[in-house]
Amino acid sequence: MEDIWLQFAKRLHALSTTGIAFTKEEYDRERYEEIQQIASQMMSLLADVPIERIHDLVTKHSKGYVTPKIDVRGAVFRDGRILLVQEKSDGLWTLPGGFADVGLTAAENVTKEIEEEAGIRTSAQRLYSLRHKSAGSYAPDVREFYKLFFICEPLNDADPSPGIETEQAQFFHQTEIPPLSTGRVIESDLHMAWRYRSQSSAAATFD
Repeated sequence: MEDIWLQFAKRLHALSTTGIAFTKEEYDRERYEEIQQIASQMMSLLADVPIERIHDLVTKHSKGYVTPKIDVRGAVFRDGRILLVQEKSDGLWTLPGGFADVGLTAAENVTKEIEEEAGIRTSAQRLYSLRHKSAGSYAPDVREFYKLFFICEPLNDADPSPGIETEQAQFFHQTEIPPLSTGRVIESDLHMAWRYRSQSSAAATFD
């Protein structure tokens, strides 16, 4: 579970940003801007990153009514093993995926990400989990995310190959999971994928 004070700071930032977008009163705008700045300073201290980084990640991209970002991840299996990719950014492993792009369905987004990061064409078969990132044991983040996890079936027998943002792409047994990029995925997400693949009638989990 994410630090409660980081949650408070993110909520204050979202409320003040929404207030800035909709208020017609100049004095109210000044107060909202001050609250936004205080919230940014809180997030900077709590996340131990420069305030400029907070501005780049959150403030600069927060306009109007603030809502969570959407992250999609796909679990692909072969011979009981799960497909993981090694990120260039941190050298750690994750389910292939990323931010959902505008204009595509969630299923189209996740299959696009798998092909770009692992070189395998797939079909999204079922949603097995919808997680609120700050409610789980993921690495903390100043941004808010909903994380959608899909079971995806490969459309051919092509071997995985890394893409522009990945160093490696390969299948792993459940007993040999490599070090994970916990801002993107945690071990329980993988074990849940194995369980849902074997239980076709199970309903998706959600926070």
